[in-house]
Amino acid sequence: MQAGQACELLVQVVPNAGRTAVAGLHDGALRLRLGAPAIEGRANAELQQWLARSLGLPRRAVSVRAGALSRRKRVHLDCAAAQVEDWLRAQIAGLDG
Repeated sequence: MQAGQACELLVQVVPNAGRTAVAGLHDGALRLRLGAPAIEGRANAELQQWLARSLGLPRRAVSVRAGALSRRKRVHLDCAAAQVEDWLRAQIAGLDG
């Protein structure tokens, strides 16, 4: 990755789900079910950890920039937008099967 490459992802989260997974799209955002409750920052931590693992990024490359106390969040990703686009296509395609 070249220095300075980064992008942001708009997500709509549903905390306290049975497991963490993509649930589709909702109002222009990626809808994610999180297997952690929305207390003491656990849902945000789960979101960051899951995104980092799914995208193959270090944990420090994922941060919640807006909406830390809301279901709708803006997440900053230290990676190329093309990488995130490819990942999103795969996630959404996986919902069809």
